[in-house]
Amino acid sequence: MKLSHFNFDLPDELLADRPAENRDESRLMVLNRKEQTIEHKMFKDIIDYFEPEDVMVLNNTKVFPARLYGNKEKTGARIEVFLLRELNSETRLWDVLVDPARKIRIGNKLYFGDDESLVAEVIDNTTSRGRTLRFLYDGSYEEFRKKLTSLGETPLPKYINREVEPEDEDRYQTIYATEEGAVAAPTAGLHFSKHLLKRLEIKGVDFAEVTLHVGLGTFSAVEVEDLSKHKMDSEEAYIHKPATEIINKALKEKRRICAVGTTSMRVMESAVSSNHTLNEFGGWTNKFIFPPYDFSIANCMITNFHTPKSTLLMMVSAFAGHDFMKRAYDEAVKEKYKFYSYGDAMLII
Repeated sequence: MKLSHFNFDLPDELLADRPAENRDESRLMVLNRKEQTIEHKMFKDIIDYFEPEDVMVLNNTKVFPARLYGNKEKTGARIEVFLLRELNSETRLWDVLVDPARKIRIGNKLYFGDDESLVAEVIDNTTSRGRTLRFLYDGSYEEFRKKLTSLGETPLPKYINREVEPEDEDRYQTIYATEEGAVAAPTAGLHFSKHLLKRLEIKGVDFAEVTLHVGLGTFSAVEVEDLSKHKMDSEEAYIHKPATEIINKALKEKRRICAVGTTSMRVMESAVSSNHTLNEFGGWTNKFIFPPYDFSIANCMITNFHTPKSTLLMMVSAFAGHDFMKRAYDEAVKEKYKFYSYGDAMLII
C-alpha cells in the first residue's frame, strides 16, 4: 500500500469545528464486513449491536491543557508553546512545539501569565519545530503543575479555527477520562454519554479500560509514499491486569470485543502474546498499523471519520478492508458526515 492510496477529496465544510449538541446524537455509519453493507444510524443506536458479555475497550487517558501562550524576553513577541511531554519532573524539562518556531533559539527566555511568575528557558532545539524547555518557578512541583494547568488551554486541533470556548473543556474530553497525559482526545470516545454507558452496562456489556496517552504523533503527516518507511512517534501506554482478564475471557468465549478508537486498538495490538491473547503492558508504543494487517484481539471497532493520508485512516482500512473503506468514505462525503475530532462516528463489525 502506498500513501497515495489513502488520498480523497474532503470538502472543508465537512470538518467539524463544534461537537454535536448531545454526545450520543452524532451520526453513526455502521459497516458490516461480512455482509459488506452500510447502514446510517445515530450513535445511541450502537447499543443494538451488542449482547451481554460483549466487551468495549475504552482509552481512559485524560487531555491536559497543553497549549500555553508566552512572551519572548526583550521583544515581547507572543509565542505559542504546545506541551508534548514531560522529560524530567525534578528539573522541569519538557519537550514542546513552539510557534512561530523561527523566532526561538537556545538561551531565549519566555514569560507566562500576567505576573510573569512562570518563566521558561530554551535549552535545546530537538527538531526543526520542537524544542526542550526548562521551566523556572518558585514553588513545589504540585504548585508548578497547578500553574501550568491554570495558564494552559484546551489543545483543540489546529484545523478548528476559532477561540477555545468554555464547553470545549468538557466536550474535548471523554466522560471516563481519568489518567492525565494526552495532548489530544481519543475522539471515538467523545460520543459516549453517561446515559448511554449506563444503558450498555444494564444490557450486560463489559468495559475494559486501557491507557494510551495520545501525542501529536497520532496526527503527524505521513511524508513517505512507501508506508513501510514511516516512523510513528512513541506514545506512552498501559494495560493492567483487570483489563487483560476481561478481554482474554471474551476472546476465549468468542464474544464481540470492540476497540473504542484507534488508540485502544493500537495499545492492544502492542501487547499481543505469542498465543494471540492480551498481555499486560507498560511503556511506549510506536506501533503503526496499515494494510495488510492481521488483528489479534478486537473484532469490532468504533472510530471517527479521518482525514486523507492519515495513519488513522490507514488503520481503519486495514480493519475494514481497503475497498470497503473507500466505498464507505465516498458515501460519507456524499451524505455529508462530519469528519475529524468533533465529527461523526463509524462502527465496524
